[in-house]
Amino acid sequence: MPARIEDYALIGDMQTAALVSRDGAIDSLCLPRFDSDAVFAHLLGTEEHGYWRIGPAHPSHRPAPSAARRRYLPGTLILESEWDTPTGRVRVTDFMPPRDSTPQTVRIIEGITGTVMMRSALRMRFGYGRIVPWVTTTNDGRLHAVAGPDSLWLDTAATTYGQDEATYADFTVRAGERVSFVLSWQPSHQAPPPVPDASDALETTEKFWSQWSSNCTYDGPYRDALLRSLITLKALTYSPTGGIVAAPTTSLPEEIGGVRNWDYRYTWLRDAAITLSSLLRTGYREEARAWCAWLVRAVAGDPENLQIMYGIAGERSLGEVELDWLPGYEDSRPVRVGNGAAHQLQLDVYGEVAMTLHAARQAGLGPGETAAHLQVKLVEYLETVWDQPDEGIWEIRGPRRHFVHSKVMAWAAVDRTITLVESGDATIAPGILERWRDLRDTIHAQVCSNGYDPVRNTFTQSYGSTELDASLLLLPQTGFLPPTDPRVIGTIWAVQHELSTPDGFLLRYPTAGSAPGVDGLEGDEGAFLACSFWLVDALALSGRTNEARTLLDKLLALRNDLGLLAEEWDLTEQRQVGNFPQAFSHVAMCDSILELAAHEQAERAL
Repeated sequence: MPARIEDYALIGDMQTAALVSRDGAIDSLCLPRFDSDAVFAHLLGTEEHGYWRIGPAHPSHRPAPSAARRRYLPGTLILESEWDTPTGRVRVTDFMPPRDSTPQTVRIIEGITGTVMMRSALRMRFGYGRIVPWVTTTNDGRLHAVAGPDSLWLDTAATTYGQDEATYADFTVRAGERVSFVLSWQPSHQAPPPVPDASDALETTEKFWSQWSSNCTYDGPYRDALLRSLITLKALTYSPTGGIVAAPTTSLPEEIGGVRNWDYRYTWLRDAAITLSSLLRTGYREEARAWCAWLVRAVAGDPENLQIMYGIAGERSLGEVELDWLPGYEDSRPVRVGNGAAHQLQLDVYGEVAMTLHAARQAGLGPGETAAHLQVKLVEYLETVWDQPDEGIWEIRGPRRHFVHSKVMAWAAVDRTITLVESGDATIAPGILERWRDLRDTIHAQVCSNGYDPVRNTFTQSYGSTELDASLLLLPQTGFLPPTDPRVIGTIWAVQHELSTPDGFLLRYPTAGSAPGVDGLEGDEGAFLACSFWLVDALALSGRTNEARTLLDKLLALRNDLGLLAEEWDLTEQRQVGNFPQAFSHVAMCDSILELAAHEQAERAL
């Protein structure tokens, strides 16, 4: 069995990422990119589908021992795990150096006290655990595994041997000694990669992350939590293009044993846009500039066919298939690769993009004339579709609806683009500006008429519905209505009371158990962490800062020991569920920390 989701650590090189368990096993790694086939797929199957464990030797019939303690080196993505054994203490340092060309996974074993018997167990499997490579040893002692277009190279001074289609190394480490293992990926038709130097790689990697972290401009409450989230978001950025993946994993379930299992290794415009907002507010302008350039390339001259998500290099084809040879995480099937929601109509995306480009201009970033032209073209197209039902922010796979959040975000897209034109940063034909002002008023009036329940004093999930939706908490942040408006205050109260769990966290929307719900899917899900952070923001905006701080503290307590969050919280099992680590959760955490700090500072100034 793979570990609990919260028992994993993240390492990565800003082009791909691996998950490392407490017992020293890398159970998930796709090479060479986030969205490539997995080399280690134990996370979604069994050890037969690939893993790499390094830790103290143990009898094969017993579970591998978990590390007694682990941490990231401060301000970095370098993981240190330590084991205490009857004969001594040992440390394993895991990291992936920022990549020049060859992706590398480096593991350095260091004796701290005494003498410890160690074992490396490496089962390489290409194609999500389906393909067994041909493994040989070169004349200079390098282990070479090849299958089709892929090859792996293992460099270590330890003696290795093959057994049961896996590669092992049994060795002893004493206090002060170091033994290194480096696994490199290379296209199989190319010459072998250079023999790596693990110590140099460690120094380079620590210097990179330390310098990056030093650029954080925030110095208020919860800074350590915020910085760890920012490092995680940076690790989820595909450095060659600036695209940001929603998570480095696929098919980790929203409900253990259920069907709500999706591939998140792509760039959602919504997720990336709100991520850039947090990065901008904490001093990371280069990431914002790179994403704006990625956006222009991805959408190109085709705003009429805007997708809600793209591949990390801007790819449009993300066809969804099921990998039936993988049993799924804790038997949660199906395991999906690709995402069929890519071509859904989600009107809120237009608003997210426009608001992010607006924020970039306010920060003095100046996304440029091309981005301004793109924003205008997007609103020209939005004029023709804003009044249609859509799949909404949650990508429902049931019938389309007139979701209130979607309409509000369409309003935001028009509003920010009017501001763009009024500022002189974009030129449009005569008469269009007045038409857009009328459109802005029309959308606003329609939402307030069709999406508001005057009896309960709350906006609703969709027109004519009595259901609520946590996305309604974002109303005041868009500028659609001020946070002091009685309808906003009523909505916050209604969402907090009708969608709240016994722990005080929020569901996205009601689900219907064994019957298909509004999203067209059977089954339930946990508390959605980003929505719970939105409640923190809404409480702070409405002046309830003490409640906001109490909820924020409870949410931060859900993080694992390394400060990482998945998508949701399982209320029954009290554990993290969903893809991990989740950008949406971490950016919402950053926003809540920043919002609460700003409101508390304003209150102190009164």
